Amino acid sequence: MMDAGIDRVGQIIPEMPASEARLSRLMLMLGSTIERELESRLKPHQLNHSEFLTLMILYSRPDGSSTPGELCEYATQGATNMTHIANALVKRGLISRGANEEDRRRVQIRIKPAGRRLVQKMLPPMFPQLGNMFAGFSTTDKRQLDRLLRKLAANIDQLSEHRLP
Repeated sequence: MMDAGIDRVGQIIPEMPASEARLSRLMLMLGSTIERELESRLKPHQLNHSEFLTLMILYSRPDGSSTPGELCEYATQGATNMTHIANALVKRGLISRGANEEDRRRVQIRIKPAGRRLVQKMLPPMFPQLGNMFAGFSTTDKRQLDRLLRKLAANIDQLSEHRLP
């Protein structure tokens, strides 16, 4: 249905970049499906995607900590939303928020042992589904997809930098 719709629009507006429109639509559909699947796996743990991503960022850091500004950047969240995310995770005892040891004026957010345990409990059951999503992809296919998606991400970043406020 998507292909037929894009083809019809291409006939009406011949200058439409049909291939790019098709790829964009496919990525939007896949992104939505992947996010829904992730959200369904997070729901039993009373987490949403943004909270999970914040926990994962902290979990992956060598010292388990970050600043609110870094978290905003890495999780692509605004400061206000990151405050809500951090408040929810602090309330659940998964992270702590306090002064930076070197510079007391800076806030440091750190994953707590309960947050680490939750991540370690949640991730392994997700691995089979993640593997199944890429069934039939060779190592070369995955490397090529990675390279192409990073190239697209760089192009999108460049477009964002040139956009007027």
